[in-house]
Amino acid sequence: MAALDQNYWQSRYSEGDTPWDIGHISPPMKAYIDKLEDRAIRILIPGAGKAFEAIYLHQQGFKEIYVLDWAMSAFDHLLAEVPDFPKDHLLCADFFELHGQFDLILEQTFFCSLEPSLRKAYVTKMASLLPGGGTLAGLLFASHFAKGGPPFGGTEAEYITLFKDGFEICCIKIAKNSILPRMNNELFFELIKK
Repeated sequence: MAALDQNYWQSRYSEGDTPWDIGHISPPMKAYIDKLEDRAIRILIPGAGKAFEAIYLHQQGFKEIYVLDWAMSAFDHLLAEVPDFPKDHLLCADFFELHGQFDLILEQTFFCSLEPSLRKAYVTKMASLLPGGGTLAGLLFASHFAKGGPPFGGTEAEYITLFKDGFEICCIKIAKNSILPRMNNELFFELIKK
């Protein structure tokens, strides 16, 4: 398998090989964002890709949205849709090298793009980017996949074990409003940093 590094992801975008791209914000993420009231919170979207979540947040009046991806070309769609999106909020970097503090981190297909051996490091890094009481929320796959990834799947029990020490688990449940191809295979979760 190819190394899942910056060159790998850049080539996927350059070749248009992005099967995870559903062409719009996913219904569970939209429903979660629609419940957010404080438009001033700092939000990070790691592995943002075409950043449909950031576009939607911007349209809803959120201003402190930061998107991170290894592939700069991933941001082309965001900038075409939202030309006034702050350029200094586009973070082309390695997630594990990122510094800063965010009130909310939205997870949409980033976790499943990482080698499973990096999952503990992911949890540690997420915790470092959130203050006490900060939120990590989004979607995780609810099963393993027959072929090697990415994407890499998992189970609810595995995720609970992974997150329980550093986070209060508010919810982790099958999303009822997933797109048809992902129906019954997406877990919506909301975690609060302890």
